[in-house]
Amino acid sequence: MNKQKLIGNIVKFSLYALVAAFFIWAISNHYFDYIFSEKETFLNLLKQHIQLVLVSSLLAILIAVPAGILITRPKFRKAEWLVSNFANLGQTIPSLAVLALMISILGIGFQTAVFALFIYSILPIFRNTVAGIDSIDKNMIDAAKGMGMKPLQILFRIELPNAAYSILAGIRTAVVLNIGTAALAYVIGAGGLGVWIFTGISLFDNGFLISGAIPVTLLAILADYLLRKLEYVIVPKGARRLE
Repeated sequence: MNKQKLIGNIVKFSLYALVAAFFIWAISNHYFDYIFSEKETFLNLLKQHIQLVLVSSLLAILIAVPAGILITRPKFRKAEWLVSNFANLGQTIPSLAVLALMISILGIGFQTAVFALFIYSILPIFRNTVAGIDSIDKNMIDAAKGMGMKPLQILFRIELPNAAYSILAGIRTAVVLNIGTAALAYVIGAGGLGVWIFTGISLFDNGFLISGAIPVTLLAILADYLLRKLEYVIVPKGARRLE
């Protein structure tokens, strides 16, 4: 375990050093000038990007977690393959294709981008919810039944607390994916930091490109970090896994 931690620390240090070197290079080449010279525009694009991610991720959580719980109930087990295949469509179809399909149905704009991101992020949350509940020791469930607990009590006191780590891991994956994919919202006029990324590509302007790409990267890293910290608050100590 100590050897694994040492390797992990070396990898983390190397990544931090690489990121620091990149930032020094970008700053020395004035690639962040757009962020400071067009501060209001940047903040507006950042706000749009965060709104896209928050709304789509919350919708995915509200649908995927209850669906995962429902499918693990004995009465609905037979429908698992159908729901799983439906949820898998969002990841099977390329993100640009999902956007194109949504445009044909909803038109262009914010709501289309949100719905496309919502579809794209259902699978990780749904799959981890089912996997987390299925991984619980059956003897623990039998013991709870033997103590006279009702199904809802078992769900909220035994299953969900022990599956919380897996569920939050799925949410973390979905949010990070959404942050990166939300850059494509620019294609359908939904704004976000993708505006600067694609503008930089079109104009061959590294300043615009990096001023959009770096904040997206930092946003994904920050979201992953905050959600990892949230695990220590929500997940019971005995149910945490060593990383």
